[in-house]
Amino acid sequence: MRQYLDLCRRIVDHGVWIGNKRTGKRCLTVINADLSYDVANNQFPLITTRKSYWKAAIAEFLGYIRGYDNAADFRKLGTKTWDANANDNHVWLNSPHRKGNDDMGRVYGVQGRSWRKPDGSHLDQLRKVVDNLSNGIDDRGEIITFYNPGEIELGCLRPCMHTHTFSLLGDTLHLTSYQRSCDVPLGLNFNQIQVYIFLALMAQITGHKAGQAYHKIVNAHIYEDQLELMQTVQLLREPLPLPRLEINPQIKTLQDLETWVTMDDFKVVGYQSHPPIQYPFSV
Repeated sequence: MRQYLDLCRRIVDHGVWIGNKRTGKRCLTVINADLSYDVANNQFPLITTRKSYWKAAIAEFLGYIRGYDNAADFRKLGTKTWDANANDNHVWLNSPHRKGNDDMGRVYGVQGRSWRKPDGSHLDQLRKVVDNLSNGIDDRGEIITFYNPGEIELGCLRPCMHTHTFSLLGDTLHLTSYQRSCDVPLGLNFNQIQVYIFLALMAQITGHKAGQAYHKIVNAHIYEDQLELMQTVQLLREPLPLPRLEINPQIKTLQDLETWVTMDDFKVVGYQSHPPIQYPFSV
């Protein structure tokens, strides 16, 4: 929790104003941030200086694991996070590649589960990594990337958290996740939860101990219409103890994650927080 607040303070004190063409807003910006999460000791990185809605973050990542490309499928899991980008992004609405209402295109999980190869076939990156790790293999390339430069225009949004590298040291699994761009007041807690849950789930289904999750952010920013709330509310609050995350131990395979798992299979224990903060969201 403290590392999150330290990053917020760093942006406020040392950030540079940069215009953002997509949103038409300015962002107070710093380059390079490194965070880490202790998955081994179940220190769930849930923001406590405002109420955080963790279920939507896990539901979204479960949709990535399943390779979903439609906002309606994410809503069925319990999150509306893709509604705006699929249906309110004017560039995507005018794209010849958009297939209709709620279509997201070839983003995130589609690339992770169905990366198109030059010969027209598809590569399931996630399955390759799961199979290798389940067999105790780490070829220094246990990498899943959602960022396909050749298909950016085929989706409604470039991936922000784009690449995940798993590292197996003995019987302990670690994760390094890379993020090109981060809306710190709103998006970062979602991303923190997702880095944590990805390592926790992959360790569980491949039969390993979870270790540390490392989260590397390139461009960390606060939008101009978020800055006052950050300075006058969130940064003045004292953090509370971190909660724990309980995952249904019956989740044992990738197929389980693809089929029957729901938000009922996750539980946060001991979560205390300050009241919510209604930060503006930029589409």
